[in-house]
Amino acid sequence: MSQRLAGLRRRVRAGHAFVAVPIAWIVAVVLIDVLAPPDIHLGPLLVAAPAITASFGGPWMVGLVAALAVIAQTIIGVVREPDDLLSANHEAQIIALVLVGTSLVIFCAVRERRAKELTQVRYVSDAAQRVVLPPLPRRSGPLRIASLYLASEAEAQIGGDLYAAARTASGTRLIVGDVRGKGMTAVSDAALLVGAFRAAAHGRASLAELVGHLDRSVGWDLEEPGETDRFEETFITAVILDIPDRDSRVEMISCGHPPPVVLRDGRPTVVDVLQPAPPLGLGELVRPGYRVDSFPLEPGDLLLLYTDGVTEARDATGAFYPLTDRIAGWTENGPDDFLRRFRLDLLSHVGGRLGDDAAMIAVERPATAVPA
Repeated sequence: MSQRLAGLRRRVRAGHAFVAVPIAWIVAVVLIDVLAPPDIHLGPLLVAAPAITASFGGPWMVGLVAALAVIAQTIIGVVREPDDLLSANHEAQIIALVLVGTSLVIFCAVRERRAKELTQVRYVSDAAQRVVLPPLPRRSGPLRIASLYLASEAEAQIGGDLYAAARTASGTRLIVGDVRGKGMTAVSDAALLVGAFRAAAHGRASLAELVGHLDRSVGWDLEEPGETDRFEETFITAVILDIPDRDSRVEMISCGHPPPVVLRDGRPTVVDVLQPAPPLGLGELVRPGYRVDSFPLEPGDLLLLYTDGVTEARDATGAFYPLTDRIAGWTENGPDDFLRRFRLDLLSHVGGRLGDDAAMIAVERPATAVPA
């Protein structure tokens, strides 16, 4: 909030500085019109002053400049034709200035109201993101963690992609998922799964039992009264991992989700998913027996988890983002630096705008022990 107030103060100070431009314009038009030959009339140019002010000022500032323009036009009429109070031509110009100034004041007032509404929406969106997707801890046991969320909608902060982390007695559990669909329904489903994961991941249940619980939680939501049309139409792909503190072997269950990538000495390796499970929410249809895959995460390795918004990002030619080819050779110092470079590279590939939400988690097991 303090940052927003500081930004507002800077905009106000900038507006006060810029107002010198339309005022200087009014003064210049008046002097030139008064000193010019009788057949030259520059009064109509005064309408540019409130129009310029509307580009940076609020309704009060625009109204003030418009009033100064009307006064200036009156002065021009009196000086140029001292015998008549005001000619019909000057009266018409004054009326035009009043109409234009009034329209600009109304426009600025509506614009400011919409800007305040947008600011409030962004504030609510930020609050929702902190509730549904709070920042992951930078440290979890010996692990260093960084997360990144890129929304495809220009004004959105959150969508159907999700991630969460939880500590257990012996390690760290992570989930990265992607809800089928978009809009508030996807956000609601993402919040449901994140909440179920937080509630259950801390317990002593095995990874398979945890995934079974998450599948039932999503399935129960889809079968709520009035929501039966969503059953078999909404599901969540996810990958759930259990990373032990004292063992390099990571356990994983992938539920129809893109496989993780391990970066070791700049060489990326896609983790093989030997026993994939169906997406969460479809367990009641196929009744899977969840089987656990495993892979090594040695000290110095960096683990990348992501959603399909990354691998399905297209450039101007329609080519997908080649994840492993692009990150090959990267040896950034820690997950934060890695994701900063990753973000710039991904947005550069798509030309600055993603077609789908993208979530990423980078996890590093440091080569040297990290104090708790």
